[in-house]
Amino acid sequence: MASKLRTCFVCWNLSGFNCVNLSNGNGRIVRVSFPASCKMRHRTTLSSLQHKRQQIKPSTEVGLRQNKDEEEDSEVSSNNDDSVDNTNETKDSVDNTNETEEPLVININGAELAKQLSGKQREDLLGMIRNAEKNILLLNQARVRALEDLEKILAEKDALQGEINALEARLAETDARIKAAAQEKIRVELLEQQLEKLRNELAEKGGTEARYEELRDLQNGDLRDANPLSNKGIIHSLTEELNSLRTENASMKNDLESFKTHISVVKNDDERLVALEKERSSLESALKDLESKLCSQEDVSKLSILTVECKDLSGKVENLQSLLDKATKQADQAVIVLQQNQDLRRKVDELETSLEEANIHKLSSDQLQKYSELMKQKINVLEERLQKSDEELNSYIQLYQKSVKEFQDTLDTLKEQSKRKALEEPVEDMPWEFWSQLLLLIDGWGIEKKISVDDASLLREKVWRRDRRISETYMAYKKQSEPEAISAFLGLLSSETSQGLHVIHIAAEMAPVAKVGGLGDVVSGLGKALQKKGHLVEIVLPKYDCMEYDRVCNLRALSVEIESYFDHQLYKNKIWVGSIEGLPVYFIEPQHPSKFFWRGKFYGEDDDFRRFSFFSRAALEFLLQAGKKPDIIHCHDWQTAFIAPLYWEIFVHKGLNSARICFTCHNFEYQGTAAASELDSCGLVSQNLNKSDKMQDNSARDRVNSVKGGIVFSNIVTTVSPTYAQEVRTAEGGHGLHSTLSSHSRKFVGILNGIDTDAWNPATDAFLPVQYNATDLQGKVENKQALRRKLGLSSADIRRPLVACITRLVPQKGVHLIRHAIYLTFELGGQFVLLGSSPVPHIQKEFEGIANHFQNHDHVRLILKYDESLSHAIYAASDMFIIPSIFEPCGLTQMISMRYGAIPIVRKTGGLNDSVFDVDDDTIPSQFRNGFTFVNPDEQGLNGALVRALNLFKNNPERWKQLVQKDMNIDFSWETSSAEYEDLYLKSVARAKAAKRA
Repeated sequence: MASKLRTCFVCWNLSGFNCVNLSNGNGRIVRVSFPASCKMRHRTTLSSLQHKRQQIKPSTEVGLRQNKDEEEDSEVSSNNDDSVDNTNETKDSVDNTNETEEPLVININGAELAKQLSGKQREDLLGMIRNAEKNILLLNQARVRALEDLEKILAEKDALQGEINALEARLAETDARIKAAAQEKIRVELLEQQLEKLRNELAEKGGTEARYEELRDLQNGDLRDANPLSNKGIIHSLTEELNSLRTENASMKNDLESFKTHISVVKNDDERLVALEKERSSLESALKDLESKLCSQEDVSKLSILTVECKDLSGKVENLQSLLDKATKQADQAVIVLQQNQDLRRKVDELETSLEEANIHKLSSDQLQKYSELMKQKINVLEERLQKSDEELNSYIQLYQKSVKEFQDTLDTLKEQSKRKALEEPVEDMPWEFWSQLLLLIDGWGIEKKISVDDASLLREKVWRRDRRISETYMAYKKQSEPEAISAFLGLLSSETSQGLHVIHIAAEMAPVAKVGGLGDVVSGLGKALQKKGHLVEIVLPKYDCMEYDRVCNLRALSVEIESYFDHQLYKNKIWVGSIEGLPVYFIEPQHPSKFFWRGKFYGEDDDFRRFSFFSRAALEFLLQAGKKPDIIHCHDWQTAFIAPLYWEIFVHKGLNSARICFTCHNFEYQGTAAASELDSCGLVSQNLNKSDKMQDNSARDRVNSVKGGIVFSNIVTTVSPTYAQEVRTAEGGHGLHSTLSSHSRKFVGILNGIDTDAWNPATDAFLPVQYNATDLQGKVENKQALRRKLGLSSADIRRPLVACITRLVPQKGVHLIRHAIYLTFELGGQFVLLGSSPVPHIQKEFEGIANHFQNHDHVRLILKYDESLSHAIYAASDMFIIPSIFEPCGLTQMISMRYGAIPIVRKTGGLNDSVFDVDDDTIPSQFRNGFTFVNPDEQGLNGALVRALNLFKNNPERWKQLVQKDMNIDFSWETSSAEYEDLYLKSVARAKAAKRA
């Protein structure tokens, strides 16, 4: 199972869930969540562990969120009374594995009965799951309490150790003072002995007073050599000091005794710590056992439910069968009676024959007459019995017919129930492309006024739920006339409502039709991931003339045009619809004389500010006139950041008021600034918005900043990685917007992007000569040889490492380090391939010179353009990938390279820091180390990382292979990231509803 990387490693709050889909009998899919401790949000855990072990580095905040969700969003426009979303929860999520089972079908007399779950059984299943979740919650709470006790014990132990160290220092100091005092005491005792000796001599000799004075002088002189004080003073002073030292020594001994007691307590705490560790281990094992039981019991529970239902249905069938057997038995008895009657009838016939014979012979005797009468009586009795048998037989036949009718009625009822449930279940076997086309058809009818806005909304909900009846109606009337199809669709309408979200992305890019950078990948990848979660996702794009139109399915123009305001007048906009990779997309083609999107390129025009402010206004006008009521409008980068102020300043008052605005800035270097007067063209009043707390640029008072407007007026503000969210709140990384981001930090969060794992999959990649996977890497070797042949590189040494770089050659990407890596790789015995171009003329010219220098070289090749198919081949062929960015908001290259088994060599910045962790960093658990990193953006830093990578490749092939396999198994899909966006959306919508109720 793949691990999901993030910036942290230790996270005891097990909030990840595995999901299982179960039908709830109402046509919807119930998502049942099971805790999954086997997978962690690595990014969150990593920054926590690095904070503990590397105090020299600032800890990485995950999401830059604060737990103040209850506060209202005060930052939105004064016209917006809604609360601004507060997104401050750390999210852990997990990949889920959905197992599908074929429905159990029971055939009775040739008729198939689709087995369905009853409501009571679903409630029982949900009850079992809730009980399991409660047990897991109790285990988690016990674990948390154990960890809290452990932290308290460790803190107490550290405090006690500090006090012990201080007391040991004081004890050493006291010992030194005692030693000095003892030496002084010995000296004083010697002097006292001399004094006593002299006194004794005086007493014996009875010397004269002069001799006594001489002795006193001698005494004073000797004592003066020791201390300027008198002998008595010295003795008294030393005695007092000695007493005080003894007292202090006794006190210290008492302290030592008390701390011995403390040490014993600490030892007890250590024992308690060991016990808690054991308890934690037991809790973990219990939790794993419970999870395994849950995982394994899922199929068992389904099987048991199906078994119970099967037994129930079998019981009904057995009852019917018993009735049928009873009726059959009765029919058999009736047949036996009938046979007996036939025997009696035959005997009667024989008697009649005998009677006729007797009549013929004219037997006239009395005995014969009596015999005849007796036979007649017997015949009458037999006829009565025969009549009763016929009546009984008829009753048995009627009972049998009634039983058969009851059985048929029961069978018809079961068939009807099965058919009804099948109709209520969502259709799973239709591709998303089918539903997108159906949705676009209904929207076209609504926009063209062929059906009402309310009817279009109800039909959209049915498409949203993948209703079987609407899909069958569409297939049945696909070749009929449009009026007949509309009539059939309107006949399906009901009052049912959907429980998912309606999300509309308004953006300037979308992969693969209009892609310049990572923005296009995010719009399509996030959109598809949200669509898979059951939400209605739509995209609105400009209709560029340079799009890849062959990648758009069923592109067509609607028969109506939408008018939008610009430069004090109304301009028409042609609306086109189509689907891209299963997502419904609306293309807006302005009928403006400036031909805003017929320039042969996406960006880089002098009037880009006017082009995209026009598009933003036209997009909202389209949503309004189409009658759409989205829950979330998600705009991206400066090109559509105008959406936020336009929505709250203008369109809320026009009736488009159901949505919350989410703004994602993918790169804060590009902010969309212009003279304040330019804002008036799209209908915004520059006089009101050119203020420091609204859209005024922080560096120039006479200019407005569209990214700032997106931050101020949006309910949710995101960027593309947690580390980048930290960096942009600094003066260096925020490019002038750090103060604005800080003041709106409650609604600002960083979410690491994912990649489209369907498009980037070496096991199914159609661009590759040979597909491969983590368990079979021979295909990677063959792709390496194929690329060498294609580019004319030497294939003499198969083991020669191939280093690659795919990037835009702009200063942000560290072009000076890329240039250095080319020469360094060649010098260290490797091969280097570069794919990319530069919009900066002098950089493009410089690399053209390098390309010409290595034009026919055996080990270096530069392709100064972008080639989609070649990029796939390079990912598959390369052993290492160089990404030396000066700053990198998120970066997808490192994720794609690991997906294809190329080890990344990156600088620790932005999203690179959140997804790549050095193989030699002992502060990081080994299972999360996946590449090579360096900190300083200079040649020395790059040298260290590249040399370490090449040495590992050459000297330890087995470890390198394990690293490649580990990287290929990392899950960088949109599953987890889309769940974080989904959580932000739901919380924002919930706050809006709560604010309306208040």
